[in-house]
Amino acid sequence: MNEHSIDRRPNCTHNSNPGVNKKSGLDRFFEAHGDNASLGGVRHQGDCRMDVIDQLGSLKEGKLSRRKFTTSLMAAGIGVMTTPLATRKATAAAADQGTFFTWGGYDIPELFVPYKEKHGELPNFAIFGGAEEALTKMLGGYVVDVSHPCNAGIPRWIASGLFQPIDTSRLSNWADVMPELYDLKGNIVDGRPYLAPFDWGQTSITYRTDMFEVEGEESWDMLWDERYKGRLGSLASGGDAWWCGAIKAGVPLTEIDTPDAFEKIAAVMRAQRPLIRLYTDDTTTLEQALASGELIAAMTWNSSATLLQADGVPVRFAKPKEGALTWVCGLMIHKDAPNLDLAYDIIDSLLSVESGKFMISDYGYGHSNIKAFDAFDDETLQGLGLSKTPADILAGGHFQIPQSQQWETKMNTLFEEIKSGF
Repeated sequence: MNEHSIDRRPNCTHNSNPGVNKKSGLDRFFEAHGDNASLGGVRHQGDCRMDVIDQLGSLKEGKLSRRKFTTSLMAAGIGVMTTPLATRKATAAAADQGTFFTWGGYDIPELFVPYKEKHGELPNFAIFGGAEEALTKMLGGYVVDVSHPCNAGIPRWIASGLFQPIDTSRLSNWADVMPELYDLKGNIVDGRPYLAPFDWGQTSITYRTDMFEVEGEESWDMLWDERYKGRLGSLASGGDAWWCGAIKAGVPLTEIDTPDAFEKIAAVMRAQRPLIRLYTDDTTTLEQALASGELIAAMTWNSSATLLQADGVPVRFAKPKEGALTWVCGLMIHKDAPNLDLAYDIIDSLLSVESGKFMISDYGYGHSNIKAFDAFDDETLQGLGLSKTPADILAGGHFQIPQSQQWETKMNTLFEEIKSGF
């Protein structure tokens, strides 16, 4: 465990039977405070109860991240409902702060130390479940300062006309951003990037090493293993699952837009559907299910395995023989950003060395600031599946390739039908 970790109280005991659901004073406390927490058959001793309540207070004050709070509850046997806490924060947004539209798990103080030092509080957060959902909402008129898409969507996001190029002279950390991460297909227009790269990593399989018996090499076949029907999970977004289905089906990503590719990928996704217990883009839900043993393998990003391992759960982030899915995500500024100066401060904070160290050590993701890697030796990085030369990692997997809006719409429609059983 590292310096960001929460102390575990040894006198917290619980009933692991998920079918038991006993209300307690702590339940009523959570419900009264609107924090969407409920106990799943938990028996608490006094010190543990006070520990959780103290941590809830720290969460509200911004001293403790939502991720760390959830991890602590998992250790105590407490289940947290999956409504993001940050969505309530967005409804009570501070008028004098910028707004960051992002994935769940990035709405945390650890990533905004420079921003808070400068402005006295955190930016506002709005949470999306997937990049397509985010773009659709903004096309409908939703305006934020900074959003958080990934490389596969760059050309379509730029073509929407909703974003402005980034003036890199306004970013104090830009000189330390690795060029190979912003020199992406379609990102540079008239010499200026639209997306400032922030995080990069892989989509693969996190599995319980004490429960999942691997036959031969690690493989995408693990998420199609009928021995474990009903105990497998998946990210819900086609932006991950469909592409991983392509790898499983043997479809080169350079040919993913062909009619033949659609047929092959749809066939493997339909074959997988009866085996999947849970589709969700809330990674905390997947992590809780893996920690409890409800799931024994799931499609996840790097962070899930890193967080679970730090909490003592016996999991491994697979290196499938067919290759993992690789990606780069970053930050874009809305053309009508109401707080342009704050938008640049949000981006600069996310590109800082402090944020980079946290992303590497706590989430297991790569970061765009090369200086963030100086705190880690090669052995540690290798253990996390990372490298100081991200091109090696990204090229070693299957790097997502931008597609047309027509393809995205067709893919998402078909995948939603498959998940619904059609």
